[in-house]
Amino acid sequence: MASDINYQDGPVSHQINESPGDKDDEPIHPNSPSRRQSEYERIGGRAGSSFFQTLIHLLKGNIGTGLLGLPLAVKNAGLLMGPLSLLVMGIVAVHCMQILVKCSHHLSAKLGKPFLSYGDAVEYGMENVSWLRRHSVWGRYLVNFFLIITQLGFCCVYFVFLSDNFKQVIEAANGTTMNCDTNQTAVIVPSFDSRIYMVIFLPFIIALVFIRNLKFLAPFSFIANVVMCFSLVLIYYFCLTHIPQPINLPLAGKAVDYPLFFGTAIFAFEGIGVVLPLENKMQKPQNFSTVLYLGMGIVTMLYISLGTIGYICFGGRIGGSITLNLPDCWMYQTVKLLYSFGIFITYALQFYVPAEILIPPAVARVRPRLALLVDLSIRVGLVLLTSSEHFILKVDVLEAGKMGKRKDLSEFDKGQIVMARQGDNVAWWFERSSVAGAAGVDMDVAENTGALAILIPMLDLVISLVGSFSSSALALIFPPLLQIFTFHTEGISNWLLVKNIVISLLGLVGFIAGTYISIVEIIHRNHSKHNGTFQVF
Repeated sequence: MASDINYQDGPVSHQINESPGDKDDEPIHPNSPSRRQSEYERIGGRAGSSFFQTLIHLLKGNIGTGLLGLPLAVKNAGLLMGPLSLLVMGIVAVHCMQILVKCSHHLSAKLGKPFLSYGDAVEYGMENVSWLRRHSVWGRYLVNFFLIITQLGFCCVYFVFLSDNFKQVIEAANGTTMNCDTNQTAVIVPSFDSRIYMVIFLPFIIALVFIRNLKFLAPFSFIANVVMCFSLVLIYYFCLTHIPQPINLPLAGKAVDYPLFFGTAIFAFEGIGVVLPLENKMQKPQNFSTVLYLGMGIVTMLYISLGTIGYICFGGRIGGSITLNLPDCWMYQTVKLLYSFGIFITYALQFYVPAEILIPPAVARVRPRLALLVDLSIRVGLVLLTSSEHFILKVDVLEAGKMGKRKDLSEFDKGQIVMARQGDNVAWWFERSSVAGAAGVDMDVAENTGALAILIPMLDLVISLVGSFSSSALALIFPPLLQIFTFHTEGISNWLLVKNIVISLLGLVGFIAGTYISIVEIIHRNHSKHNGTFQVF
């Protein structure tokens, strides 16, 4: 395929402003027979991605920053409840992905269409229900809204992750050691605003999203998977060789923290946004189920193992990202760089979904000779949007050793950061220019090499909020309802009906509870920050 977007005769999935009735000469007949699942083939015979290329993209689309936050998610759920909940959530999430693919195949065969997007599938599914038919287009709008919010939210997190990790590695170079067993440094180094690093990354990100063909991204995606696997091996190695004895961790977390676990977990498992685009681009889409089960099986085991081992290793000291707990030696600084490269490539894959939703209707309204210019302009605008997001900051103090005398932070010049570490304590960065009125704020500091201060983005709560608000709707609420809408006129068993309702209700409860708890925690921590208070945990 020459391009992912055909401006002259684009696929149905890109014609998002047409109603279902306009796309076919004949109306939808809910009771008309459909082709068997095994007979589903891509109409038109366009070349697409191979089995291996699709598997690589699927792995790349699911292994991102959410993986690094799972140890904290396990902490919120408990040493026993966390892994079990991750397993259950993984099974349910993959099942919902398969439901979406099955419904898309069924509706595509019934309509004689080559493929459908997520929004197309929901709109056509609602067409099968008489009392929803008049409002079916709103199903497409709702799905596209959540897809855009979710995928651009991922891109925002990736952008900040890239800039912050490179900022830490570069600015900590003078304080980095070769000793990975201990990490006792207290170094004052010049600090640049993280937005400078974003500006540096900006042209590379823009160049990356100009690649509109997933097939061309496959080699880079493969390289990214390799380097991320290497970095994960190093993370596993450190965790497995530093497991404390005995292990005294709670088997179940606090009930009030479980919604935070839900949000982080569903954020990590929310790969449903890339499922249909990948399936739509396969040479043999009928083989996508094998790709899905194989790829998501690997992802689920990776999530459970890293989340559990990371929590066991660092216990209550686990940070919002496990990389924050790693020593400041060159080997583990390399881990940050390698993982950042993987996230850089993942940005393009996550960006593909909102681009497919927003760009086609825009280029359809301009002359063909301006189509490419409009396409590239929208891509640049979306990248600038994701780079301009600001994350709420939290201020906490990590108790490290014996807490001693008070120290006034005003002696450090604006634009400087303090990096302090002791043993395996989390590496935190303090940038006074980021906090209004930070000068003169007193805080406890450990004597000798104790931790001085920390100021980190509330990445854990941002991930939980995005996961609870948008990912739960896409991954858990919509697919079961879509299956009911799609097959209810052809007969659906009571067991299937009950199962789908239970899954949707589970997603709805997580949506409400997770969103509420995340917002409350963000307000609470932000309120503490504005009051100039530093809390010990």
